[in-house]
Amino acid sequence: MIKKALDTEIQFLPGVGPKRASLLARELGVSTIGDLIKIYPFRHIDRSTVTPIAEVVPDSASVQVTGEVVSVATPPKRITVTIKDGSGEMDLVFFKGLKYIADRLVPGAVFTFFGKPTLFNGRLNMVHPEIDAPQADSGSAGKPGASDRPMILGVYPSTEKLKNAGITGKVMNKLMANALRMTLPEIEETLPDYVLRENALMGLAPAIRNVHFPKDAESLQKARYRLKFEELLLLQLSLLKQKFVRSREEKGIMMPRVGEDFNLCYNALPYQLTGAQKRVIKEIRSDLMSGHQMNRLLQGDVGSGKTMVAVLSALLAVGNGYQACIMAPTEVLARQHFANISKYLAPTGVKAAVLTGSSKASERKKLLPALASGEIGIIVGTHALIEDTVVFKRLGLAIIDEQHRFGVDQRARLWSKTTDGLPPHVLVMTATPIPRTLAMTLYGDLDVSVIDEMPPGRKPVQTMLITERQRSSLWKFIKDQIGLGRQAFIVYPLIFESEKLDYQNLEQGYEKVVEAFPFPPYKVAIVHGQQTNETKTFNMDAFVAGRANILVSTTVIEVGVDVPNASVMVIESAERFGLSQLHQLRGRVGRGADKSYCILVKGDKVSKDSMHRLELLCHTENGFDLAEEDMKMRGPGDLEGTQQSGLPITLNIASLAKDGLILQAARGYAERVLAEDPVLELPKNFLLRKELEKGKYEIKDYSKIS
Repeated sequence: MIKKALDTEIQFLPGVGPKRASLLARELGVSTIGDLIKIYPFRHIDRSTVTPIAEVVPDSASVQVTGEVVSVATPPKRITVTIKDGSGEMDLVFFKGLKYIADRLVPGAVFTFFGKPTLFNGRLNMVHPEIDAPQADSGSAGKPGASDRPMILGVYPSTEKLKNAGITGKVMNKLMANALRMTLPEIEETLPDYVLRENALMGLAPAIRNVHFPKDAESLQKARYRLKFEELLLLQLSLLKQKFVRSREEKGIMMPRVGEDFNLCYNALPYQLTGAQKRVIKEIRSDLMSGHQMNRLLQGDVGSGKTMVAVLSALLAVGNGYQACIMAPTEVLARQHFANISKYLAPTGVKAAVLTGSSKASERKKLLPALASGEIGIIVGTHALIEDTVVFKRLGLAIIDEQHRFGVDQRARLWSKTTDGLPPHVLVMTATPIPRTLAMTLYGDLDVSVIDEMPPGRKPVQTMLITERQRSSLWKFIKDQIGLGRQAFIVYPLIFESEKLDYQNLEQGYEKVVEAFPFPPYKVAIVHGQQTNETKTFNMDAFVAGRANILVSTTVIEVGVDVPNASVMVIESAERFGLSQLHQLRGRVGRGADKSYCILVKGDKVSKDSMHRLELLCHTENGFDLAEEDMKMRGPGDLEGTQQSGLPITLNIASLAKDGLILQAARGYAERVLAEDPVLELPKNFLLRKELEKGKYEIKDYSKIS
C-alpha cells in the first residue's frame, strides 16, 4: 500500500530534515505533513498594498514599501541601508546576516521591504525588514508555488526555540506551501454534501488552501468559517449524541408528586421567590417527572438564591418517598448549608443531618443508622458522604455544589449509591458564572438552568481600587465600619513568602493587621488552607458568630461563606486574581441589609490586562458579563482559577471565546441532525460518524457523576 503524503513523517518535507523535525514535534506537536497543514495561521498580513515612504507612520503596524537602495553604511556590528521612492527616504537597519545583506542590497537595486516602522534620531527606519523582489502583478497571488508571492500571508504560532533555529514566519510559509503542494490532491471531504449545501460551506480542500494562502479576503473569511463550523459541529454532535442516547436509554426514578413538606416550606418563606427561581424549579420538576434521569447544571450568580432552589428540589424528592444529599466542597460550606437548610425546613417534618470528615464517632453512630433506615430525609456533607459506611435507604437526588472541586472518582462513588438499580437524579450547582459558549461545551450534554435575577433588596457592592499609599485611609475606613458594628474580610493571594514574588503574603499581612487593629478592642481571626480542620473551623466560627471583627484569609473563603454582618471585603494584591475569582470574593459581602464595600488593593507594577480587569470589576456587577470578558481576555483555559485549567479537548482553529455565534449555529444544526438520526446510522451521515469515531471530540465529561 502506498503511503499517503498526509501520513509522511515531517522530516521528509523539503526544507525540514531530522533536526527541524524533532524541534517541530517538540514545540508544535507536529509529526507528519498532515499534522503541519492543521497548524492554522492565527492572523494574516495583507501584503497587497505598497505604502509610499512619505505616508509611513512610525510605530504603526507593519507596512510594505518598495524602494531603491541609495547608500549602504557599515558602522561596527551593523549595516544601515538608506532607500528612496518617489515620495521620500527611510533607513533599514540590520544586525545579523551582514555579509548577505551587503552583497544583496547594493546601490541602485530595487526591492520590496516589509517590517515595523519606527523613528530613531528623527529619521524613519525599519529594523530587519523582510526583503523580496518587487511584486510584478497579483494575478496568481494566493497559489502556493506560483511565481508571484501570495498577497495575504498567514502568521503561525511560534516559539523562541523555533525562531532561534531559523524557523521564522517566512520559513513557515515556505514549508506550508511545500506541504500543501504534496497533500492537497489527497484531502478528502469530511462533511456530507447536504451539510455543506445547507450551511453554504466551502469544500475542505479549498478551505485548507485558502486558510493558508488566501486568494482574497473573502476566500479567507469563507475558509475560516468552514473550518470553525466543522470543529464546533463535530464537538456538539459528540456531546449531544451522549445526551440523546442517555435520555432514551437511561431510565430515571419517577417523582410525580409535590409533597406536603414542599408546600409547608414554600408557603412559610419570608419572601417571594424570584421569577428565575420559579422557572428553574419548574424545569427541575419536569425532569423529575420525565421517567429519565435528570442531569442538570444550575448556574446562578453569587447571592442569586441557589440554596433555596436546592432545598425545594430536595423536598420534591422527599415528597416522593426518597432521600436527597447535598455535597459541598468544604467543611465550612457544608456546615453553613446545613444551618441555612435547617431554618428552611423548620415548618416541615423533614429531618436533616450533616456529615463531614471531622464529624465525631458518637455523631456517626447515631447518624448512619438513621440514614440507612430513611429517618433522615436530607443529608448535607463533604466528600465524607461517599464513604462506604454511608448507606442510604432510597437516594433519589444528589445535589453537588461547586462540582468542579470534586474528582471524577469521588463523584463515581456517590453515583453507585443507587436505589432499585436506578441512578439518582443529579443537580450540579455553580456560583462561578460560566460564559454560555463554554457551558455549552464543558457541560454540553447537560440541561442548563440559569438564575439570572437577584432577590429583591440585595444592594450592589461598591467596588473601589486603591494603592498601597492609601493604606492608612483604608485602616481608618475599616475601623469606622467596625465602630458601626460591621465586620471585614481581608484576603491575600499567598500563604507563605515566595522567593520570586514580592507580593504581600498572608503571614506578614496578618502581623500588620494585628498591629493596626490591636486587642483590645479589636479581634482578628486568620484562616488558610494549611491549618487543621479544627483550627480553621474554630476561627471561622468566631468570625461568623461575630466574636472576631476581622477575618484575614486566603481564597479558602471564596465559595459560599455567608456572614450577613460583614460589609467590607479587602482584596490584597488584587491584580493576582482572575476576574471570576474577584467576583466570587466580592460576593461574600452585601448579603445583609447594610451598604457594603469591596476594596481592591493593587501593587505598584500592574500589567495593562490586569488593570483592565480591575477597572472592569469596579464598573460591573453582573457575573456573567464579567465571565464573558474574562474568557475573551484569558482564553477559555483556567477560567475559574481552580482545577478546571484548560479545555477537555483541543480545537485547531475555533475559539470558544470569540466564536460564540458560530458555536450557536453549529449546536442548533447538530440538534437538527440528531433529531432525525440520534446515533448517526443513516447512510447520509456516514462521514459524520467516521469523524466522531476518530475520538478527537470525546470530551472528558465534567457533567455526570460517573
